[in-house]
Amino acid sequence: MYRLSVSRDFVAQHFLTVPDPGPEGEVHSHHFEVAVRFAGPDLNEHGYLVDIDAVDAALDRLEARYRDALLNDLPEFEGANPSVERFARVFGDRFVEAVPTEGPTRLTVRMWEDEDAWASHERAL
Repeated sequence: MYRLSVSRDFVAQHFLTVPDPGPEGEVHSHHFEVAVRFAGPDLNEHGYLVDIDAVDAALDRLEARYRDALLNDLPEFEGANPSVERFARVFGDRFVEAVPTEGPTRLTVRMWEDEDAWASHERAL
């Protein structure tokens, strides 16, 4: 099994919408780091699991969308608590729309909201 991972970091804001969120109910920033991790059994004719340039381009677009954004204001979080777990899934949803995925068979999006806490979402491709 081959694996390839590319990561980015950016600052975004959110506030939690759960009952009694404490200080997390106020708008605050996180320095998010996200890693997209592909896995698959085969390489293409060029020896790639996935084209890193295509991955970088997709990450550039997503970084531009989320950098300095208030997640609660974005349509993909409308009516939903913007937890780091949900953000990992939403990020993956948009990522797979933007990058060719015919080679790898799995994608994991791991997202850190700080140096102590991360969440991930994994999907079959």
